[in-house]
Amino acid sequence: MKNKSYIGISLIILLFGIIFIPRIVDRIKNGSVVQNDRMSLSNEIVKEEGLYKVGPAPKFELTDQNKIKISNKDYSGKVYVLEFFFSTCPSICPIMNKNMTEVEKAFSKEKNFAIASITINPDNDTPEVLKEHAKKLGITSENWHFLTGNKDYIFNLANKGFNLYVGENNKAIGNFEHSGLFALIDKNGMIRCRKDKQGNPILYYDGLEQTGVDAIKEDINLLLNE
Repeated sequence: MKNKSYIGISLIILLFGIIFIPRIVDRIKNGSVVQNDRMSLSNEIVKEEGLYKVGPAPKFELTDQNKIKISNKDYSGKVYVLEFFFSTCPSICPIMNKNMTEVEKAFSKEKNFAIASITINPDNDTPEVLKEHAKKLGITSENWHFLTGNKDYIFNLANKGFNLYVGENNKAIGNFEHSGLFALIDKNGMIRCRKDKQGNPILYYDGLEQTGVDAIKEDINLLLNE
């Protein structure tokens, strides 16, 4: 009886191998063996006309260096670059300022281009301080808004809205931390980006390296001509 049981089990295993193993191999080859119903970030991002469409930029309303209320609606119909910074930053902000100024100069004659620079230290960076900061940078463009407001509101906008890290840290130089990235938004309020060498969306542009500056200028041109 035992021998018959072993024979029966052996036949079942053999049939399983014949029927199911080829199917599993095919699924592995097709890359479907690990797929599930959850949407990954890469599945949510759409490639359109050479650039990826990451998703809608979050809504916001802040006050600029001229004490004027500015919201995302003021950027409607324009391609714009957005960053988080603070005027007393002694580390990466001067580099970001320099590189953003280069971007602004490249598109200074474009009426449909704008910049949003949002401070993460609004307790210090009042409209008056931001106006002086813009003056020191030599910025005269009406389309470059240096924005301030409630700190909790700004931190939420950065960390949860754009997913661009900002934080307060007494041990950090300048007492604040933030990424050195630039966000690129199209005329319809959608965050856009290019892909990396592996074909993955970069999401945001490096505001500290010349390669990032060159890349965002190229892609601004693409969006202006859409």
